[in-house]
Amino acid sequence: MNHKHKKGWIFLILCPPLIFLGVTWIVMSLWNCLLPEILGVKSITYWQAMGILILCKILFGGFHFGKGMRDFKEKKMMRERMMNLTPEERERFKEVWKDKCSGGFFSRHNNRTNE
Repeated sequence: MNHKHKKGWIFLILCPPLIFLGVTWIVMSLWNCLLPEILGVKSITYWQAMGILILCKILFGGFHFGKGMRDFKEKKMMRERMMNLTPEERERFKEVWKDKCSGGFFSRHNNRTNE
């Protein structure tokens, strides 16, 4: 096995836990800097911050195992569909999306309130 590839595997194994530990520290720091003064809650420890982070992931994020590969396959399928469109279909597609995307969020919101 190539020595270069061993370094890559070590990087892939070590990076996710280190990122998780770093994000936990950021959650703890933000909580302890902001919430005691704003809401009058107690400061939390590192392990409590980790628990809050995991709880939020369970309640709001879920666990999407293999989602990255599924997204890749969907993008590939969409790219293939777009490549097979005729020039007329492409123009029609562009027009439809230009109409949908023109104006932005605020103008659509204002139009809805004016009606």
